[in-house]
Amino acid sequence: MRELVYTGFVTLDGVLDSPGGPAEGHRSGGWVVKDIEFLPEAFSLKGEELADTTALMFGRRSYEAFAPVWRDSEDHASYKDLPKYVVSTTLPDDALTDGWGETTILRSAEDVAELKKGEGGAIFIHGSAELARTLADAGLIDRYNLLVFPVLLGAGKSLFSRTDKDKQTLRLRTSEAYPNGVVKMIYDVVG
Repeated sequence: MRELVYTGFVTLDGVLDSPGGPAEGHRSGGWVVKDIEFLPEAFSLKGEELADTTALMFGRRSYEAFAPVWRDSEDHASYKDLPKYVVSTTLPDDALTDGWGETTILRSAEDVAELKKGEGGAIFIHGSAELARTLADAGLIDRYNLLVFPVLLGAGKSLFSRTDKDKQTLRLRTSEAYPNGVVKMIYDVVG
């Protein structure tokens, strides 16, 4: 069974909207870099993940934002040849980004569940707030790799849904706090 890992930047109040800049949609976009001192060690999780990543998964909007940029980015060169999955009911097959490796469109959470049953290593979800909530509600996310920033946005895309569902229990695998206030938290979903 393949492990499905959500990895992302999140505010202390659970918002993951527009960490890179206001062009992503939130009026306070760019909160990852605006007011937080950059410390390379606070972002080391992103490099550490590469050793475990055997495939990438995105929702449609995150795929459309990341694919054209990451395809040509030196920082994301190791992603180029990894298999990619886009979960979308609306993305046409001819809308995939050329030159960024094998990409498969999955049309439902059931398709994701089938993918997880196959052979292979960990699949990492980047961005994709709506997808993360949908897959968490379906009990398909196995681990959360989070960098939590000392920022409160109040409103915006949330990592977790407010759907009334059965309790999910998380077990802390590891954590680390950095002098700039960022906290790395890695949780396994255990039930």
